[in-house]
Amino acid sequence: MPDRTDYPALIAGHTVIIEMINSGDVGLPVLNRLLQVAQPALGAAGMAFVEFAPSGGRVIAATGAAEWAVGRPLPASDPVTNCLLTGPRVRCVRTDHLTHRLAVELAERGLRRMVVSRAEIAGHPVGSLHALYLAGDDEPCSEQHGVVGYLGSCIAHMYGDQSGLPVRGDGPVVAALADGLAVGDQQRDDDERELFVAVTSHELRTPVTVIKGYADTLTDHWESLSETDRRQAARVIGQRANELARILDRLLTSAAEAWPGEGPPAPLDLAETLRLAVADLPADLRRRTTLRLPAELPRAVGHRQSLGTVLTELATNADKYSPPGSPIEVSAEADGQTVCFRVSDRGIGVRPEHVERAFDRFWQGDSGDRRRYPGTGLGLYLVRRIVEQQDGWVFLRPRTGGGTVAEVRLPRR
Repeated sequence: MPDRTDYPALIAGHTVIIEMINSGDVGLPVLNRLLQVAQPALGAAGMAFVEFAPSGGRVIAATGAAEWAVGRPLPASDPVTNCLLTGPRVRCVRTDHLTHRLAVELAERGLRRMVVSRAEIAGHPVGSLHALYLAGDDEPCSEQHGVVGYLGSCIAHMYGDQSGLPVRGDGPVVAALADGLAVGDQQRDDDERELFVAVTSHELRTPVTVIKGYADTLTDHWESLSETDRRQAARVIGQRANELARILDRLLTSAAEAWPGEGPPAPLDLAETLRLAVADLPADLRRRTTLRLPAELPRAVGHRQSLGTVLTELATNADKYSPPGSPIEVSAEADGQTVCFRVSDRGIGVRPEHVERAFDRFWQGDSGDRRRYPGTGLGLYLVRRIVEQQDGWVFLRPRTGGGTVAEVRLPRR
């Protein structure tokens, strides 16, 4: 950590950020750039921003030694969440004074102190900015406190503009600032229900129509069909039946609002779980999926069956947004506290401002995406719910060279 804040670098970086905003950039790209500028200027090992909503907080942006935490939820019942929402707006927090798993996760990475500033609008906390320091660093000085507080206020101003932030539509800033422009809760629920029925009906109708068509062909023209034609028809019926089963699984999971039939998360062999899930993928997708696993992978804590569903959803989603025949890669690794696996593709990619919204229920990007990539918009929403029920988290990021990486982190046994 430097003796003092690098103000020239901070001002130069802040100028670039203002130019980004003036050029039309909003939301997460600007927030990520702000953290990238702040980290070296403050001499921090990492930066992170937590967005708050009624259900709790979530790390939506992070850099450096904190990058692993992107996507990590902080439930409303978590003592850490309460700590961030109360007390002085700007302060220094020792991570070993925190409780619950987050304290262990930070300590394992040598992050022992953080300067925290709440971002508030009219008394409503919309998030908190964190500058994290290593165990051997000096105590952050008043300069660092002042700069983190200033940057927290800048972020609050971004939320006040409501341009790309909040990334989740249920935060307190929405309720505080929407005024007469907001759609009422009941109307929003009605709109979501109508959209759900319309899109789901369409998605169910497609495989049913194909199955019926091929079944009728086999029934009416069995004798005139060649053995090759019969096998092809049976193969298509099987593929569409599997597709129909996946759709129904999503609907049942969504309706239950919890993953049914499983007890508490338990230790499992994640490598074997991934192998079995890849083996169960549709034949064409399975042939294009490469599994890259380390020779030894620690056991994770979770539900074997539902994690197989998570892998299937992520792989089929990668396939959906990729050119025909393009490869998909499944890989895994571990650190001291978590075991993770990634599904990487070379598809159209995900915009930086959409990496959180992609997990919203029914969200499918712009209208062009809905036309080109039909679906219910439930897949990633259910993936996040399933993973977080197992004390894990999931996030998306653009892949270097094009495409998307979906990363799932689970507790390590």
